Amino acid sequence: MNDAATTTMDLARFVVNTRVGQIPDVVLHQGKRCIINMLAVALHAMQDPALQMLLDVFAAEGGARRASVLGAGFKTSLQNAAMANGLLAHLDDYDDTFFPTVLHPSAPTIPVALALAEQGRLTGRDFLVASLLGLEATCRVALAIQNMRHGAVWHMTGTAGVFGGAAAAGRLLGMDVVHMACTFGLAGTQASGLRETFGTMTKAFHPARAAHSGLLAALLVQQGFTSSTTILEGRHGFAAAFAPNDADLKCIADDLGVRWEVMNNAPKPYASAILSHPLVDGMLALRQQPGVAPEHIISIRCRVNPLTIKLESRPEPATGLEGRLSFQHAMTVALVDGACFPAQFTDARVHDPVVAGLRRKIQVEGDAAIAQDQCELTLTLADGSTHTEWVAHATGSPANPVTDAQLDAKFRVLAGSVLPKVRVARLLDTLWTLERVTDVADIVVLCRAPARRR
Repeated sequence: MNDAATTTMDLARFVVNTRVGQIPDVVLHQGKRCIINMLAVALHAMQDPALQMLLDVFAAEGGARRASVLGAGFKTSLQNAAMANGLLAHLDDYDDTFFPTVLHPSAPTIPVALALAEQGRLTGRDFLVASLLGLEATCRVALAIQNMRHGAVWHMTGTAGVFGGAAAAGRLLGMDVVHMACTFGLAGTQASGLRETFGTMTKAFHPARAAHSGLLAALLVQQGFTSSTTILEGRHGFAAAFAPNDADLKCIADDLGVRWEVMNNAPKPYASAILSHPLVDGMLALRQQPGVAPEHIISIRCRVNPLTIKLESRPEPATGLEGRLSFQHAMTVALVDGACFPAQFTDARVHDPVVAGLRRKIQVEGDAAIAQDQCELTLTLADGSTHTEWVAHATGSPANPVTDAQLDAKFRVLAGSVLPKVRVARLLDTLWTLERVTDVADIVVLCRAPARRR
């Protein structure tokens, strides 16, 4: 067991000293899954107007053309590229979730590794390892402060996420242990993100900013900028700020390199907040039952983990963005449409009278005996009959994971919304054999979307 007084240095030592040969093949494979999933959702999200707003600001401000914004054919500074790609990776709320926390680790982490790897013409193996170590770092920090989420104030991804980007950057910049710990210090002091902004574009700005903060920290430390080397465990540090009474620093350093927490990170099967997923599963199953149709439903009763109600209850979402944070919308649109993808979270679907009418028929009960990936649903129909569905483990949870084949299908659909089919296939094959890539810039070129006709 490690001494909590050296937590930051222990994590820095792990990031700096871990060799690729020490990483099990199954963990390397998981790293590829995270990268494939992140690129898929980012490419699809480049169609969101939020990206152009950010690019317009970048264009007005200027900046050295050192790294690319995914899909856009737009090169900008390293920090800007990391920020833009971090935004894209979370805009659709369709990225990934680290269980049992509600951290989305890829968005603040992988874009940093991608920017540096593209600019440095580094290998796919370098990119993969740096991304993995960053993911492991941020997952462990999130695990240590996971009880923070019960306060429903801070966004886990905006706070713990800075350590993922910092770790990935420090690794690719070849830092020693002390400079890596300083990078954690400078990144950690920038951690932020308030849940009050959920349901707006700002939610995705949190991981974008976390990626930017982690990379900026590394670049400054590389120049000699100083910071604390005890940011995680210090009396006035990260854990004291975000989980003053509930932090468990042992989660960060114990069994580093032996137990890989990144294995509990999962691609999302649905484009909604993670705690709604068992409810979506339940509704997709119930819509197959005889007589179940929106016009026949009198009431919808559900039992869920209390955290679902605390974090994701929005009975009357006003926009598609709010709909992604509403378990009521996710479950009802799943029953009506038979799907829970980005198309189900537009302003039009949120205000659809059938969907809105069903949302108002939901009665929810919190039950601490029900796990976060479980739920019980009961529909009562107009003829008096009832149908009940128990979901033991939601699709995408560690006990019921998204398979490689399902991830491939998700990639083809999302990337295929902006790239030609042949290019999608080539890109996917390249990502599954990432260790053979000699220049990550080649991957970025494959991600470039054709110019749209005006």
